This record gives sequence, structure tokens and C-alpha cells, in this order.
Amino acid sequence: MDCSKLQYASGSIRKIKRVGRGPGSGHGKTSCRGHKGQKSRSGKKLHPSFEGGQMRLIRRLPKRGFTNIFRKSYQVVNLSDLQYWDKDTVVEPEVLKNHRLVRHSDQPIKILGEGVIEAALIVKAHAFSASAKEKIQAAGGTVEVID
Repeated sequence: MDCSKLQYASGSIRKIKRVGRGPGSGHGKTSCRGHKGQKSRSGKKLHPSFEGGQMRLIRRLPKRGFTNIFRKSYQVVNLSDLQYWDKDTVVEPEVLKNHRLVRHSDQPIKILGEGVIEAALIVKAHAFSASAKEKIQAAGGTVEVID
């Protein structure tokens, strides 16, 4: 292929619509904006929720609920993610990050009890669900809570 013979696909390049250039252009006088009104004026920018000056729906509806500023959010790991690990493996935040089970090793991690675990693992995390703690200990593993 010769680079000197490259050209745009036919129909992909269009001329710009030049408006307001007199009656001969076909886009004169009102410049394709119709007649009068807010949408024909310069600088027209209407918010998507604008309702013609009437009170917006979002402002007519009542507020509900609240955001708890003391909420602690955890990265979750299920026991099903740990079920194939070798016996006596130490599972801690850095190891979980290396295995891509969590995104950040510095954010708190909670182990949940979904799945079955058979190997005796040493699991270190910031929080455990009751069922996860029970299943790990039943398999002969230990649970350590990190502060």
C-alpha cells in the first residue's frame, strides 16, 4: 500500500453548515433555529431537568434516608476464594493483594463464610463473619484479627 495515495472514505467528510449567511444560503434569517423563544436565543443552554420554569421533579420529591458518616466499608473475600490454598498457608492482606483477591492491602478486609474450606489456614484480616470464623476453626485453621 502506498501512503501517498491514502484518502478519506467517500461520504465521510462533510462541509460544515454555515448558518446566518443570507437568504441565498438557505440557512439565513433565523439560522435554522425556528422562530422566537428561549431555544432560539444565543447562549441557550437548558439543563436536562429543566421543565419550562416549573419546579423540577427532583425538587418536588421529598428527601429520604441519610448517609452514615461512621460507616466502615470493607473489601470482602469469601472462603470459596481460599478453598484451594495449601495447608498452613498464612493468609494476610499482602498475600490477598498479590493473588488479586483484593485491590488495596491498606484498606480493611473482611472474610465472609460463603463456600467450603478444608485446609487448615492461618487467616489474618480486619474482620470475620461468624460463619467464616466457625468454618476456618472447624477445618483446623486459626483466625487472627488485625487492628
